[in-house]
Amino acid sequence: MIGAALADRERQGGFDLEALEFLTRETMRRCGALILEKLLGSEDGGSLGSECECGGRYVNQKRSAKVLQTVLGEAFWERMIQRCNLCGRRRAPADVVLDVVGTGFSPGLRRLMTKVGAEVCFDRSRALLFELAGVRVTDKGVERVSEAVGTEILAREEAGMAKALQGEGGAGPAVETLYLSADGTGVAVLRRETEGRKGKAADGIARTREAKLGVVFISSGVDEEGRPVRDPGSTSYVGKIEEVDRFGDRLYAEAVRRGLNQAKQVVMLGDGAPWVWNLCDLHFPGAVQIVDFYHAAEHLVAIARLLHPNDEAQWKAWFGKARKRLKRGKLAQIIAEVKGRFGRGRQKEELLKALAYFEKNQERMRYDRFREQGWFIGSGVVEAGCKSVIGQRLKQSGMHWSVRGANAIIALRCCLESGGFEDYWESRRAA
Repeated sequence: MIGAALADRERQGGFDLEALEFLTRETMRRCGALILEKLLGSEDGGSLGSECECGGRYVNQKRSAKVLQTVLGEAFWERMIQRCNLCGRRRAPADVVLDVVGTGFSPGLRRLMTKVGAEVCFDRSRALLFELAGVRVTDKGVERVSEAVGTEILAREEAGMAKALQGEGGAGPAVETLYLSADGTGVAVLRRETEGRKGKAADGIARTREAKLGVVFISSGVDEEGRPVRDPGSTSYVGKIEEVDRFGDRLYAEAVRRGLNQAKQVVMLGDGAPWVWNLCDLHFPGAVQIVDFYHAAEHLVAIARLLHPNDEAQWKAWFGKARKRLKRGKLAQIIAEVKGRFGRGRQKEELLKALAYFEKNQERMRYDRFREQGWFIGSGVVEAGCKSVIGQRLKQSGMHWSVRGANAIIALRCCLESGGFEDYWESRRAA
């Protein structure tokens, strides 16, 4: 085939290198698929033994053909089907050994489909797989494989949660400062997933479910200017659409895995949402709680505008000074000043409401002390994670998810961003 193409091109005064590249790739893939078929046919699954879980023994029953889609194309082979002489359970031992039970996709192809499906929408994944690897699959196939892998990753994560809640695991080297952070972001879901839930829109119809994301990272010191530095490769994520209590267990288990029990100091960063602090009080009672400085500053803007509603220059000047005082730990002075300037009626009510945020979080806004300790005072890591880990994949125009599907992809993306994807596939090969 390639020789004919070369001869044809030479007669025309040259050849198209790009076309030749893809032709060569396709030819090699076809050859590879033939070789793979021969190798598959040599696997009889004998390493599994013949014992069944019920105490019976598997006996050969018949041979059955299987078509397997691989990174090299379709491969056909016949493998033995066995049946237990006691309970009647059936199995194809070669399928078990080759990790293709219940699927028509090889492990290598599933890995490619999963990785692409975690990054872009499923129809785009299908196109990319063909364009970059010459693999022909359907967008529905990418969806099913990606969600199946994500669901398994989630199941493994929850098995680890159960162990952590029972006091198991967590052994490891000492950690200087372990940081935790949590936030939530809405994900558009199918209408059936919001039944009985009240929405924020004027019509009261809920169209999203909140996906919660947790981040764990480590800092072992500060830079030359005294600013804290995240240890390279130390950031890991957990996330799911679920109730706060269960999510708290999830974040706790990840913290245990990352060295919670060996940490010299634990710090919880949050945007001020009460559920974050309630979660922290329950699962991390000894942690220092810090309100994200930039969220606190945004609340100062609201106060500045209430104090100077008709003069933009004045409210901006007041905000600039107040922001510096907040960072220096002078929150009590800010509160006293604002209370001394209360007007009447609605302005007073709105100022009282705005001040309540600061009064409730005073101990979490000791930014001067936190900076002296060399701690982070911003929760930007989890906020960026909500955008990159969840939003970038699950919040594109026109997307509406089932909760199960969204949770599978969230688990998959958390695994990828946490650097655990290769470990997952290694564990499958070792199983």
